[in-house]
Amino acid sequence: MSVAGKWNLTIKAPTGAQKTELEIREENGALSGVQSGQGVSTDIPEITVNGNEISWNSTVTRPMKMKLEFAGTVEGDTMNGKVKAGMMGKYPFTATRA
Repeated sequence: MSVAGKWNLTIKAPTGAQKTELEIREENGALSGVQSGQGVSTDIPEITVNGNEISWNSTVTRPMKMKLEFAGTVEGDTMNGKVKAGMMGKYPFTATRA
């Protein structure tokens, strides 16, 4: 199963739904990508897939700078999991292939 392509991703944060676009690229068997939201794009140098499990790290600068650690599962054209937002805790996310 290839996860490459564009995904519409929504994080269920305490401040409301945060929508981003995740583009996963595959080159020579390695996965990387770009995550875009709120007018900012962040390069993702490495995306790990093991079976149907997926994980990657991203950073945001608004409303404050923090590292985001995504971990979830992929089933066909949907993705579900949790994102750890620095010291602010973990929040659920969902994504559908665009």
